[in-house]
Amino acid sequence: MIIEGRNAVIEALRGEVTVEKVLLQKDAQNQNVKTVLSLCREKKVPVQFVDKFALERVSNTGEHRGFIAVATDYKYSELDELTVKHGKKPRLLILLDGLEDPHNFGAIIRVADCAGADGIVIPRRRNCGVTDTVVKVSSGAASHVRVAKVPNINDAIRQLKEEGYTVLAADMDGDSVYDADLKGDVAIVIGGEGEGVHQLTKKLCDGAISLPQKGKVNSLNASVACGILLYECVRQRGGR
Repeated sequence: MIIEGRNAVIEALRGEVTVEKVLLQKDAQNQNVKTVLSLCREKKVPVQFVDKFALERVSNTGEHRGFIAVATDYKYSELDELTVKHGKKPRLLILLDGLEDPHNFGAIIRVADCAGADGIVIPRRRNCGVTDTVVKVSSGAASHVRVAKVPNINDAIRQLKEEGYTVLAADMDGDSVYDADLKGDVAIVIGGEGEGVHQLTKKLCDGAISLPQKGKVNSLNASVACGILLYECVRQRGGR
């Protein structure tokens, strides 16, 4: 996996990602370079100073900004790893149902990290995986947020309900999130950019929640909606 950009490389070195080597643009001299070099020395990661054209040949996004890390492929977690209880703290998960835009996925990983979610669950098929672009857009959060890839999102919902989660679909026809009780163990299902949450998946959920719409457009971007829903969970719980 190619990890690109200052923040993404730094967070990969700080996280549990196995970084094989780091490529830095020649003659770069700033505090970020010093931070990367210090982390590489600590983790015993080789560093190569190369010219801009060499970085561009390796880059997959064209947005390396002089920082590239070559790492092992992203290691997905098991669902059971995401549902471990930590004392009395309520659990919070995000489930993605057919989300295909890597920019949306990267932004959701970033907000999941900021809001303190326990992880993200995605299906093996018809959903974007953790790609180089996703890691870049997450601004390094992909190095800290666990993602479980499951055979079937509906089976995952059934398992979560058996474990005591309230599973709620984000849907325009749902009840206002501000009227929902989000204080317990909650899993929020975010649908794809076009179809939203699939009908069968929605039926399996304990209910649906929505965000009040005051403007002319009929929906919010998936990652923006996810962020607002997560922080309403945080607000109701008095912070995490």
